[in-house]
Amino acid sequence: MSAGAAAGHSPAMHPVDLLTFGESMVSLRSAGPLAAGGTLNMQVAGAESNVAIGVARLGHTAAWAGAVGPDPHGEFILKQLRGEGVRVHHSVHPDRSTGVMFLEQRTADLSRAFYYRAGSAGATISPGDVAAALDTGARILHLTGITPALSPDARAAVEYAAERAAPDGTVVSLDVNYRGKLWSRDEARAVLRPLVRHATIVIASDDELDLIAPPQAGSGLAGPPADEASAATRLLEAGVREVVVKRGAAGAAVYSADGRLEAPAIAVTCVDTVGAGDAFTAGYLSALLDGEDVAGRLHRGILAGAFAVSTRGDWEGLPRRDELALLDAARGSTQR
Repeated sequence: MSAGAAAGHSPAMHPVDLLTFGESMVSLRSAGPLAAGGTLNMQVAGAESNVAIGVARLGHTAAWAGAVGPDPHGEFILKQLRGEGVRVHHSVHPDRSTGVMFLEQRTADLSRAFYYRAGSAGATISPGDVAAALDTGARILHLTGITPALSPDARAAVEYAAERAAPDGTVVSLDVNYRGKLWSRDEARAVLRPLVRHATIVIASDDELDLIAPPQAGSGLAGPPADEASAATRLLEAGVREVVVKRGAAGAAVYSADGRLEAPAIAVTCVDTVGAGDAFTAGYLSALLDGEDVAGRLHRGILAGAFAVSTRGDWEGLPRRDELALLDAARGSTQR
């Protein structure tokens, strides 16, 4: 089934501010150990759709492309995305199910994810699916290192999208988002490093930089662990315009031709770290779309991340534009 037929879209659509694609799943969350049983909450999960929702909530147009199964789980995902104002380019695979994950709150400080996505509908996304979405146009194409780990077709889709978007002047954002349950670090490194030549912005945690940065001369494919500044320098030399490093509770930093700029995290009560990196990315890219400078982009990214960690859910607590100033209020206050 074609993306247009499945989604019910007319062929003509206006360009969007941000386009992303990948697998969105149904997430079943527990409040305690899964082995103990109990109630599960059903939510939508997926790094790419998290970013699309975050950008849409901040007042921009966003689109997500992907595939779902012919099941209630797929219907739920599409309904949630559309309800958040995200444009959907999707296909329905007749023979595969929508991916499912369980997220266990094992302790107050530790969550564990269990994936049931092998052979899922979401892994079938192909260059043809992406081409239809790219035809509408986008100011930013946001990619993650999760999608190419899903299948050879999904990897080809990421490579095709990056190669097509970059020459058109589209900003290509690449978030490493390494998932050890999907592939090894060596596998990720072999796929992600070639994508650098198409990337305008690279986003990574400090422990992910060695997966994307070109190796030091004479060090081989992997090479020794790179320090942050050295890895960022090599990425800039490879043509990346901005290297954004997420440091969690330690804040974030951006490396560019103008040097390095750092910003601390905002002090909030942390209740759930899932989706915090995606929230930061959504805030950063939103500010970029608004023409903010690096300091402004860092600030909005950190603000969005603070909202994410201080509320439960992958994206449910992400701020709308008129809520960004809420965290400037005194902690524990009530607006009346």
